[in-house]
Parts: sequence; C-alpha cells; structure tokens
Amino acid sequence: MARPRGFDEGRVIDAAMETFWRHGYEATSTRELSQSTGLGPSSLYNAFGDKRQLYVRALRRYCETATAHQVELLQQPGPVIDRLRALMVEAVDADLSPDGRRGCFAVNSAIESAALDPEIRAAVRENFGRVEDELTAVLAFGQAAGEIRTDGEARALARQVQGAYYGLRVLARVQDDRAALLASVELTLAAL
Repeated sequence: MARPRGFDEGRVIDAAMETFWRHGYEATSTRELSQSTGLGPSSLYNAFGDKRQLYVRALRRYCETATAHQVELLQQPGPVIDRLRALMVEAVDADLSPDGRRGCFAVNSAIESAALDPEIRAAVRENFGRVEDELTAVLAFGQAAGEIRTDGEARALARQVQGAYYGLRVLARVQDDRAALLASVELTLAAL
C-alpha cells in the first residue's frame, strides 16, 4: 500500500489507537481518524486498507505496549501477592483517572467486536493469553515458594485472578468508589 511522504506508521497507529480506545470501533468516524492521525481519508485507506484493518493494527499495538507493561509489573521482585496487588491497583487507579474512563482497550474490544470478528477475537485472545501465561508463571513461583495455596493448579488460579482483573477493568468504567474496587482486589488476593 502506498505511504504518504513523511509517513510515520508508529505515530499514526498510536494516534488511531487513542481514537478507537476513546470512542470504540463503531463510534469512530473516518473524520475523527483523519483528525487524530493528521492523514486524509484517502491516505489512511491507502496506508491501511480500511477502518477495520487500522483498528486491528491499533489493537495489536495496544497489546504490545499495555500487555508488556502488565508483564513487567508481574515480573518485579518481591512477594507474589504484592506483585498481583500492584497490577490490580494500578489498573483501578488508571481506570479511575479522568483520562482512564475509557477502560482497557483489549477488554473494550472483546466486548464490542470480538464476538463478531475472528481477527479481532484472535488479537484479544492473544493478549489475554499472554497475561494468563504470565499470571500462571508468577502463581506457580508463588506456590513453589509457599506464598500461594497449592490445592489448585497455577493455571486455574491464574484464570481466577485474570477474571477478577478484567472484571475490575469493566466495573471501573461505571464504579467511582475506589475503596469498593480495592476491596474486590483484596478479596481476590485473599483467596490465593
């Protein structure tokens, strides 16, 4: 596909990601994408094919960056429970910030589009799978160190934590009570 002169693909995808993240796929217009990326509609379509292809690229970019940060939090030194708490509390605080009401782009994509689009579903599944794998590794480490209960498989515990984590990401879109969300975090961790 033809690229306009001075084209910075990463910057364009990041700008599109922010726009889709804020408005969702269906509500984002070509005009909004053009404004946020600085490219005219024909240049956008020449570079990416169509709105859906740009959305998939933006979602994959989010998964590369946001998921990498989640993995970094989980790989920090220290007790496993503290690492899990850090992951969940950071998400609550980010989602309750004035700019955070947009939630998690991957979760939003799962809710809005994944059921209808196999490529979006695959991108979201890949993102969720990466987080699940890292949670599994961290929880297995915690089990081996005696920090986490051993009556359940690490993968099953990871899925339990992941369900609570993504549930918090959804709840924080409508729940303003940080204490209530943090109570959910603590209950999740106490079950480990």
